Amino acid sequence: MLKGVLYGVDAMDPTTFIGVTLLLGIVVLLACWIPALRASRVHPMVALRAE
Repeated sequence: MLKGVLYGVDAMDPTTFIGVTLLLGIVVLLACWIPALRASRVHPMVALRAE
């Protein structure tokens, strides 16, 4: 199905699959890490008083 969209890349190219998997993994880790880092910088009593 994607063969017409992929220019110069075989549909079953292992390098492409590994590269895309690593890229998506990095994006997922950043999407989780950035909010967790921001939440860890808030003092617990300030967070409890806000609730």
